[in-house]
Amino acid sequence: MKKHLPNAITCANLFSGCIGIVFAFKGNLETAAYFVILSGIFDFFDGMVARLLNVKSAIGKDLDSLADMVSFGLLPGVIMFHLLKASDYSSEYLPYLGFIITIFSALRLAKFNNDERQTEDFIGLNTPMNTLFICSLPFIAVDYPQVIGSTILLIAITAITSFLLISEIKIFSLKFSDLSWAKNKIKFIFLILSVILIAFLKFAAIPFVLVLYIALSILHFKGKTGSNKI
Repeated sequence: MKKHLPNAITCANLFSGCIGIVFAFKGNLETAAYFVILSGIFDFFDGMVARLLNVKSAIGKDLDSLADMVSFGLLPGVIMFHLLKASDYSSEYLPYLGFIITIFSALRLAKFNNDERQTEDFIGLNTPMNTLFICSLPFIAVDYPQVIGSTILLIAITAITSFLLISEIKIFSLKFSDLSWAKNKIKFIFLILSVILIAFLKFAAIPFVLVLYIALSILHFKGKTGSNKI
């Protein structure tokens, strides 16, 4: 029974992503974002449970990627589609550029499954973090409609995040093998700073959290290559 538990959690990720897509297609982007967060929680715990129960499998890995393709591939593409549709210089066909994020998410996940360098950390931005950033945009648009309503900015975001997904930038994973400070210092620093940012800025903090994540990753792995210090 226990060997099926991680896959059941992965399926919950997929189910949550499907519900999020339904809301996103209806234009209810805020509710869709909450289901993304729920999918992210399931995505975090399926791997943790698999490691704790020692029931990791090839099928579980493939199922995880398939679920992520829906929750963190198609769903952010639909959200960007609607944002571009509501932007200042939108046309009939322009919003479909949002699905470039979906395409590059698929490339990212395929690359991850076949890249032996990514057993502990990531090469390129992971899809859940990218999706969280995309999902924050409708919330930010409430307070800054002219900024998020800019077609040029949204296309730039689409291009930059798509590049980051398949880039060679090494990104640390937020999965914990234990809770020791020595082994997880960079992760604790990131989480503490992220909580502070979110406490003050709420959803507007997510773009800063993304930049922080990438910046700390670059500093962390640069330090490992050189002096082995952060």
